[in-house]
Amino acid sequence: MEKVQSQRRKNMDKFVRYPDGAAIYHVSVSTFMQWAKDAKACYKVKQLVLVNLEIIDEYLEAFHIVDDDFYK
Repeated sequence: MEKVQSQRRKNMDKFVRYPDGAAIYHVSVSTFMQWAKDAKACYKVKQLVLVNLEIIDEYLEAFHIVDDDFYK
């Protein structure tokens, strides 16, 4: 039962509105909107725009710094 509830909760957080996504990533709404557009993570249903957080996460991974010199 807990596994089902956990999966349901996980799916609920897959799509968010711009202000909610900005709060999750601790950035401004305009920055989050730009990330969503750049990542092509937007879904428009009539007047509602939802952003797929899984796509945003993949997009942000492209900016992961792996160079050891950066961390010195």
